[in-house]
Amino acid sequence: MNGKLVAGGIVLTALIAGIGGYWLQEYAFYAPVAFTPGSEIVLTTLTGQTEPIPVKDVSGIDASSSPLRFRACFTSEVSIATLTEGFKTYDKPTPLVAPRSFPCFDAGAITEALTTGEAVAFLGQADVAPNSADVEIDRVVAVFPDGRAYAWNQLAPGTEE
Repeated sequence: MNGKLVAGGIVLTALIAGIGGYWLQEYAFYAPVAFTPGSEIVLTTLTGQTEPIPVKDVSGIDASSSPLRFRACFTSEVSIATLTEGFKTYDKPTPLVAPRSFPCFDAGAITEALTTGEAVAFLGQADVAPNSADVEIDRVVAVFPDGRAYAWNQLAPGTEE
């Protein structure tokens, strides 16, 4: 009888720990991002300046626990052709997986579209987290031909450890 009680206690403890770990990864640290109207999303021009682009339907999440947790979904009101004429494209874009609680951001689908050339990645802003332990974090923006667009933070190429 004591063995069943001990085993049940271990199973219950593992279950509680698993649920707690899941909740921490998916919900605990993330919070909605408050975007400033008119400057919600910025891109880096060919001359190196950042400039807001017209967007609508912006939603995003971020967490203070890591500069890599930023994700945003929105609609670009500017075509890819116009964006490529005035803004820097981004080499090696790598969308990071978003929590299930933010379903509009599908890193797998974005990666596939970037790989096939359906979507184009732009440098949103270089070094968005200047105090992040000697690594550079870039904000990347991917735009699809139909206007769907996504933004995330990632390690700058060449700073991966």
